[in-house]
Amino acid sequence: MSRVSGWNRLRWWAAALCGALPAVVKAAEIDGSALSVLWGIPFAGILLSIALMPLMLPSFWHHHFGKVTVAWALAFLVPFAIIFGPSVAGVNFVHALVAEYIPFVILLTALYTVAGGIYIRGNLHGSPGLNTAILAIGAVLASFMGTTGASMLLIRPLIRANDNRKHMAHVVVFFIFIVSNAGGSLSPLGDPPLFLGFLKGVSFFWTVQHIFTETLFLVGVLLVAFYFLDAWFFRRSGEVRREDPTPDTTAPQGIGFEGKGNFVLLLAVVVLVLMSGMWKSDVEWVIAGAHVGLPGLVRDIGLVVVAIVSLWVTPKQVHAKNQFGWGPMQEVAKLFAGIFLTIIPVIAMLKAGVNGPFGTIVSAVTRPDGSPDPAMYFWATGALSSFLDNAPTYLVFFNTAGGDSAVLMTTLAPTLAAISAGAVFMGANTYIGNAPNMMVKAIAEDRGVKMPSFFGYMAWSGCVLIPLFVIMTFIWFR
Repeated sequence: MSRVSGWNRLRWWAAALCGALPAVVKAAEIDGSALSVLWGIPFAGILLSIALMPLMLPSFWHHHFGKVTVAWALAFLVPFAIIFGPSVAGVNFVHALVAEYIPFVILLTALYTVAGGIYIRGNLHGSPGLNTAILAIGAVLASFMGTTGASMLLIRPLIRANDNRKHMAHVVVFFIFIVSNAGGSLSPLGDPPLFLGFLKGVSFFWTVQHIFTETLFLVGVLLVAFYFLDAWFFRRSGEVRREDPTPDTTAPQGIGFEGKGNFVLLLAVVVLVLMSGMWKSDVEWVIAGAHVGLPGLVRDIGLVVVAIVSLWVTPKQVHAKNQFGWGPMQEVAKLFAGIFLTIIPVIAMLKAGVNGPFGTIVSAVTRPDGSPDPAMYFWATGALSSFLDNAPTYLVFFNTAGGDSAVLMTTLAPTLAAISAGAVFMGANTYIGNAPNMMVKAIAEDRGVKMPSFFGYMAWSGCVLIPLFVIMTFIWFR
């Protein structure tokens, strides 16, 4: 009898918990209009820490950036749990973890691992012409294998090609502008915001049809500007050292690839991502309010398997030649864990629209007659994508413009083009605008490149990118 009674009690508690879960989840929904802007302080704190600590306390930041991130995350989560209750805090924490952060990190890890298993053999010599060609190739690849995949594939050989040069920072900065951002604007595979639009019903080829000329203009002007800047550095006395740290490859090997099996795995990553967007299934699991669909679960498991297979089949000497290590990936994973958590109230306040603390920003994108203003959508989406994760920012303004993909692709096509371009292009304005920016910076610094500080990088983007965005506004987004 005691066993039966115990089993009945267990069933009763399980039924009660399952019955109460929807209420807990519903109660956990944050009303952004009721929040104070003070809830954005932890998020701002992480941004300022990333910006200032490497400059002011480099040694401390290098050894303790993970602890700093945890401190800011707790500065949000603990007060939030005290004021709104542990259940609300827990549900939002799980949602950020399961629905956003884990898939994000899994995709980045898979691309980082696979790209790190491909070694471009041979010593390329970093002349202005060669560097420009690599950036152009990266811009094309970015829309097919994602900005992360293209960045991880090409940043190492680019740095190796220029390791006998005195000035390399500008090469990496323009690489971030072109390969890590602008190049990924032509397909849902290129950048996470466009993939979210694809999931919302935007057709696969819509972006290439509607922002191709904008992309061609931006990438083309950046390539020309880079060529002349790099040529100016290249001609300076003492710029190129006589002894190249990387010896030339002798025949019969020549220039080529090692770890070629990873190209097949890279294709598998593309197929898995496409599959998760095109496969429709009613099978899903709800974890504390976070919906985990079967296609997304299959994609994430598949990506984990791809990463494991890549580590297994890649020869050790390939990783050694690539100087492959987990440091850059760990840095990005730790920093973005804090960003994804502390951004929760910020996104809620933005979703509150004109009734929220950021209502001025949302109302600014609408003309007096009630029609959307593409120029303001371009700049509002871009400005927030420079400092927030550009994927949720895209969704905020996608929904602000109505959220109907059929209408946005036709009647409001200029507005959707402005949102898409702002989210992708302006992710290059800061190191944290897009995940590959941080990964490229970390890899470059790991290879001894003295990269600009957070604000130093913004000086580059302010001088180079912002004038181009102004020109684009008058040509395409009026």
